[in-house]
Amino acid sequence: MTSFFQNTAGLSYGWAWFVSTIIGILVIALPLMLAVAMIIYADRKIWAAMALRRGPNVVGPFGLLQSFADGLKVFLQETIVPAAANRTLFLLAPIITFTVALIVWAVVPFQAGVVLADINVGLLYVLAASSLGVYGVILSGWASNSKYPFYSALRAAAQMVSYEVAIGFILISVVMWAGTFNLSGIVMAQQNTLGIHLNGFIVNPLLFPMAVMFFISSLAETQRAPFDLTEAESELVAGYQTEYSSMSFALFWLGE
Repeated sequence: MTSFFQNTAGLSYGWAWFVSTIIGILVIALPLMLAVAMIIYADRKIWAAMALRRGPNVVGPFGLLQSFADGLKVFLQETIVPAAANRTLFLLAPIITFTVALIVWAVVPFQAGVVLADINVGLLYVLAASSLGVYGVILSGWASNSKYPFYSALRAAAQMVSYEVAIGFILISVVMWAGTFNLSGIVMAQQNTLGIHLNGFIVNPLLFPMAVMFFISSLAETQRAPFDLTEAESELVAGYQTEYSSMSFALFWLGE
């Protein structure tokens, strides 16, 4: 794409690289934001089913447009910072959480050659980048200057750090099987793997237990039920997000 802008628009290499990088980021980020809206909708539907409720069912067919309506609502709301809070850190925390969640996708291959940064240590990059999310949680709890967010942040930090160790050990088995940290290489290694073929999918009996443990650890890492101790309404109101509103609250949701 860089050479395309050089030859077509007559841009220098630096400007052509900058424009192509921005376009690549938008091509990946915008569909992700749409996917996140659908994931939030599915998440709310699952939570509603667990509580014997209907969940979103008013805006759009089957409530599919509820996430977009909520996004418009929080965009138009005012961001209120508590008087006793540390304003800078209070506003910085959700930005860190959202940014960390977004930069992880830079190394994820969507198909052959369609990846923003195809680096040889892609899996290690994912682990390192995802571990930075705990800083946003800790900052939000401490900067809110309230006991409920603070206690929730301590719980969340302990839970995230603990299960990151488990996720790391599980992913080592994938690296040993594929022989590379490159995510594109790991995807390509699945083409010729030994396993049981089921309707176009290959089930490796050795890695399947690891996949189950990875799924459980991921639920704990993202504080989803039944590991939602950080958002226990009866104890901690809304967890470390209690004092947040409008776009700052939405950034936490997008990051999760």
